[in-house]
Amino acid sequence: MSEYSPRYAYEDFTIGSEWPLGSKIVTAEEIIEFARQFDPQPFHLDEAAGKASILGGLAASGWHTVSMFMRMLCDAYLLDSTSQGAPGIDYVKWTQPVLAGDTLTGRTTILDRRVSNSKPSLGFVKLHHSVFNQDGLIVCELEHTAMFSLREPAK
Repeated sequence: MSEYSPRYAYEDFTIGSEWPLGSKIVTAEEIIEFARQFDPQPFHLDEAAGKASILGGLAASGWHTVSMFMRMLCDAYLLDSTSQGAPGIDYVKWTQPVLAGDTLTGRTTILDRRVSNSKPSLGFVKLHHSVFNQDGLIVCELEHTAMFSLREPAK
């Protein structure tokens, strides 16, 4: 049996609190690698095609942006939490292209939370995430409910 005790549990996600995410430099190589596997549109694969598009340069797929966000989220707090996953995503919006050379940062804001009626050891936390580029522009927003185990479930 593991002695590991996660740092963050349901009780730590208080309404209105903000959780910073780390930073991530986006490289042309990773944009192209992701695109080759999952979204091989020309503006994700070729700088010239990206510049000729409305995106203005070699641009990460929106799904690549969400994947980079997920890594930032995991590194910031999720891997050191009692996370039990999520039942889905309420929405995701891409508001600016993510281009090769951009530096991404992010923030999670806790919108709401409640303890499950049927499983009192589980809590639902409503999260809003914003991902920014180096100019402070929001490039992606997501909202969803995550599930976390309680550190001290009611008896």
